[in-house]
Parts: sequence; C-alpha cells; structure tokens
Amino acid sequence: MEYRRLGDSDVKVSQIGLGTMTWGEQNTEQEAHAQIDYALDHGVNLIDTAEMYPVPPRAETQGSTERYIGTWLAQHGSMREKIVLATKITGPARQPHNPRHIRGEANQFDRKNLTEALDGSLKRLQTDYVDLYQMHWPDRSTMTFGRPLYPWVDDAYTVPIEETLAVLADFVKQGKVRHIGVSNETPWGVAQFLRAAEKFGLPRIVSVQNPYNLVNRTYEAGLSEFAHRDGIGLLAYSPLAFGWLSGKYEGGARPAGARITQFERFQRYSKPQAMQATSRYVELAKRHGLSPAQFALAFVNSRPFVTSTLVGATSLEQLKENIASAQVTLSAEALVEIDQLHELQPSPAP
Repeated sequence: MEYRRLGDSDVKVSQIGLGTMTWGEQNTEQEAHAQIDYALDHGVNLIDTAEMYPVPPRAETQGSTERYIGTWLAQHGSMREKIVLATKITGPARQPHNPRHIRGEANQFDRKNLTEALDGSLKRLQTDYVDLYQMHWPDRSTMTFGRPLYPWVDDAYTVPIEETLAVLADFVKQGKVRHIGVSNETPWGVAQFLRAAEKFGLPRIVSVQNPYNLVNRTYEAGLSEFAHRDGIGLLAYSPLAFGWLSGKYEGGARPAGARITQFERFQRYSKPQAMQATSRYVELAKRHGLSPAQFALAFVNSRPFVTSTLVGATSLEQLKENIASAQVTLSAEALVEIDQLHELQPSPAP
C-alpha cells in the first residue's frame, strides 16, 4: 500500500481509504467491524465517515455508522493512533434531497451547530478527537450533488467562511480536531478557505472530498490545480460511480441488495449518456484483461492530485477486490484509450 501526505500536514494516508456510508443500512455492525479488520490488515489507515451516515439518510438510522466505528474502537483502543479517522458535519438543507432531520433547516456552519455536530460525532465514535473534520457540503447554494450548472441563487444568509474557519481553529486548539477539510466544494470555495486562512492566520484546509471517476472528471477542470500549487489533495468518493463502473448493472442487471436495486434516490450515474459511457469503460477494462472495478479504481489511484481513493463495499469480497486495486497499474496504452473515450464523451455524469 502506498501512503500519501494529507495536505501540508505530517499525516500520511493510505492510497485506498475505507468509505463507510452503507454501514447501518446495507451493512450490519458485525459486517462493519469485519470490513475495518480486513482493511487495516491490508494497509488501509484512513476511515471516512459522517454524522449523516448511513445513506440514504433517515432519522431512524442517523449516526449508526459512527456508532459502529465507535464500538470497534472501544474493542481496539490501542489501535486508535494508527487510524486516520475522518468525519463530516452535515450541511444546511438547501436542496430537496438534503436531510432536514439533523438540527433542522437552520443547520449552518456557525459555532452552535459546529460544536453540537462535533461533540455528537465524538460521542458516537467513542474517541476524544478526529484526525480530519470536514464540511459535508458548502453553507451556500452552489454546484453540488450533480447540479450541472451554477444555480444563481441568492441565499438569505450564509455563515462567512472566515467565521466557520475561526470556530474550527478553536477545535484544533482544543485538541478535538487535528486537521480540516472540505467536501463537495467548488474552486471558488477552496480559494476562499485558503484566502481566509492566510488573511486571518487560521488553519489551512488539507483536503477536498469530491466525486471523481471515469464518468465524472469535472474535478480536473478547476480543482486539480490546487493539489499542484497548494498541496490540497483529493479524497475521491464514488470512484466506481455508485457501482456502475464495476459492470454489475450492465445489460439492465439489478443484483439483489445492490444500491441501485434498492434505492431510487441514486440516479446520478444512471442517465442514458452515463450508462452508455460506462459500458464503454467496462468493455475497455475487459479488453485489457482487468476486472471493470479494478480498472476504474486503478485509474483514480493513478491521478497525481488524488490523495486517497475512498472505496465502500456491501460485502467483504467487494472490499477485497477494491483494496487490491492498489496493486494494479494501468498500461500507457490503456490510459490513452481512457482519454480517447473521455474526449468522445467528457464527464457524462457530473
């Protein structure tokens, strides 16, 4: 397993990170613990979660994922310092699908909500600090969760980024948070966080957690340069595009228990143009003698702006295949063919 520096910090995270959003909905506590055990045994040290998880978000299950991690930590206390534990505060409900059961619609990134969210996460996780604390999505209306165009919405109020960062700086001073990151963020937002940190002497963000995969390469256009110029790397989520790039949904297949089979909510990668592009990448993977899942993950792993590829799984067999992608290197020929397909149909599922 390769380890990469988390921003400008002294923390190194595994090339593959363990995503957890199915735990508590599609996975039991026992299965979650087995996934942690396997991941750590195979070199993974980054575990990413969120107060909102599991997904789909429901009031009845909210926080279950963190609780499952917490019970594992309670049983393996000596392992805490060997894990890079990341979680997120839920953002405000500005889009129809955003959850409204977590601190109501006024859930913004002010001191009250940030404090309540972090303390709740620490309690569920059964730890007194997290290594990376992230804002799940921006405290403003912008291009998130598949919005193809900037919405041009005038929000009644958004918490200024410098105010949010000042609160997070206090968490760092208190020892509750080691580092700060953003998620589902735009180039403008990342620039504002860096600007506020420099202007007011506040902590710099160390990472951006955004979607990135073969059918959604929008990150490259405006955000990837931050890794090169400022050391702010990507924690890539949905590297398999909700499982579509594994090939398991090809030909209209809907495996029992799979996310797309169970939940109508996940439509981001099931648009006709995305399905068409996905089929081409699945075919390309097979032509190169690789499983579609490992082919897709190996591509994400290879990008110079990616700090860690976050993989999630509902079975241990899926997890084994995903983690093993760290040992796969795509040929120069395969990379050229990927870019040719991308030029033919660029980012069909933003």
